Amino acid sequence: MKLAQKQKKQTGFTLLELMVSVSIFIVISGAIFGLLGSSQKQFRTESELLGSFQEARLGLDQIVRDANDSGYPPQNHFAVTPAANKYAIGPIGWQPGYLAAAPCLIGTAGGGTCATPSDFDVIFEGDDNDGVGVKWTRYQLVGTTLFRGVVAKGVGTDPVAATNAAGVMLPYVTNVMNNPGAVLIGQFQAAYPGMFPGGVAQPIFQFTCDSPGGTILCQNAGASNSPANVRDVEITLIVMTPERDFTTRKLRLVELNGRGHRINPNR
Repeated sequence: MKLAQKQKKQTGFTLLELMVSVSIFIVISGAIFGLLGSSQKQFRTESELLGSFQEARLGLDQIVRDANDSGYPPQNHFAVTPAANKYAIGPIGWQPGYLAAAPCLIGTAGGGTCATPSDFDVIFEGDDNDGVGVKWTRYQLVGTTLFRGVVAKGVGTDPVAATNAAGVMLPYVTNVMNNPGAVLIGQFQAAYPGMFPGGVAQPIFQFTCDSPGGTILCQNAGASNSPANVRDVEITLIVMTPERDFTTRKLRLVELNGRGHRINPNR
């Protein structure tokens, strides 16, 4: 006796079901990849902000160290006065009239008679740590790049001329925005109302001098207003990230502040 074979019913997806499934998959995949792309862009902008912060932090720390070490060794450190390149005449090298009996006067926002030191240019004079002589360490803002250069102090040499020599000044901190134009300052203030008070450039360097009345801003120190009397250097670095914020499309800035305090005595 033969058993009748039962014919199994064949089941599967219809074309309409396949089309609906593929459409849903495409929508979900698009959303996932869109979210992934947004996350990658956000990560890149945050990484740029962190990188700018770290670069500015390292630059600021080095400026503070150079300011702290300036003015050493003074002339009175020696029993017999050595050659001029063996001791520091003062904490700051200046122009015009370096070694003149009456040094230039420090100002701010273009005031005073010193071309250096200025709001964006300073030369620290101090021990080169090898026991041989003294060095000049210069920081100068050119455009949006803060340059740094170090040379040995020369006898009868102007510190500005020495640091201006070819190959001395090298890029140190980039995208420094302390001295932008009026248009950029307006854009910065729209995003950061507390920055650039008065709508003017923000000095990188501000100097206080020792005076009979205490340590005060050099431009207010009267007869004590001299690079040789600089005691503290207030430092402000404003750095911009290469790209705008991904979400708000606003310019992104980092502002860091520090203070160098010279601990060495005057000559």
